[in-house]
Amino acid sequence: MAAVDAAPKEASRDTTALKIVPGRLAIDRNGIAGIALYESTGALDAQQASVRSAVVIVHGHLRNAHTYFESGLRAIARSHKEGQVLLIAPQFPAQQDVQRNALPAGTLRWTSQSWMAGDSALAPAALSSFDVFDAILDKLNDRSRFPNLKEIVIAGHSGGGQVVQRYAVLRHPPRAGEGDSVLVRFVVANPSSYAYFDAWRPEPVNSADCPAYNTWKYGLDDLPSYASSKDASTLLRRYIQQDVTYLLGGNDTDPNHPALDKSCAAQAQGPFRLARGLSYYSHLVKQQPDVINRQRLMIVPGVGHSADGIFNSDAGQKALFGG
Repeated sequence: MAAVDAAPKEASRDTTALKIVPGRLAIDRNGIAGIALYESTGALDAQQASVRSAVVIVHGHLRNAHTYFESGLRAIARSHKEGQVLLIAPQFPAQQDVQRNALPAGTLRWTSQSWMAGDSALAPAALSSFDVFDAILDKLNDRSRFPNLKEIVIAGHSGGGQVVQRYAVLRHPPRAGEGDSVLVRFVVANPSSYAYFDAWRPEPVNSADCPAYNTWKYGLDDLPSYASSKDASTLLRRYIQQDVTYLLGGNDTDPNHPALDKSCAAQAQGPFRLARGLSYYSHLVKQQPDVINRQRLMIVPGVGHSADGIFNSDAGQKALFGG
């Protein structure tokens, strides 16, 4: 496939043009309830014995889940695994999306940025965007519906890559005596920033000038209410046990890209996305050398900030579908 340097042609920034996906997922966490939005190739409540893997593909900051759903369909077609892969594209609407598209009052909604950090919804209930992933995993781990499901891949690009990496950091561990009945893998593609486990950064940073550089979502200070632990060593130990693939576009090197996080906290991680990803992974390996047994970084040559370019590359295909 030809390299693509631009982001995919995403929805207009005017949310009146945002396509709202058709699926509705009821979430109830200890009596706190709301409705999440998603699109999928099959019903989450029906038996699907042919499904061998599930790919949860997460949109970027434009919240254009349908665009990413179509990108996922193209990736599945290239893999020649149609019928074996269930594709799910959750949507994290902002307040203005709910209002302008006349969505029901029970629809979960966030600010245009807060869903990327796993923050609680603005309304109708204090459910995290991470609770949405938990609810999807609960459905997929139901063996009465998915008896032959072997693995679940949660993959995000750009803003979606940010939320996927943070979810892998804070995801609640299985209850004692239980575990995921299905292997869960994470694919983090071209995010603007990462959650660090300590105060080190590849670029000089003065906490007086940039007091937020180590706060969540850039570090572990002031974690969101979803977090089950606030201990950095505990979270690092859990994180390095996760199966994570970092996909970086070899041409994602524009320090002035319009969607690049240019806050001082992000700039401390490097000048552009490729540099930030390389520095993060290198530091993680220095902290925990055996992480290379479960996590790997892959550079996609000739591709810039493009979900299509990343997920339809050879490396992207391997990350999403194995082999």
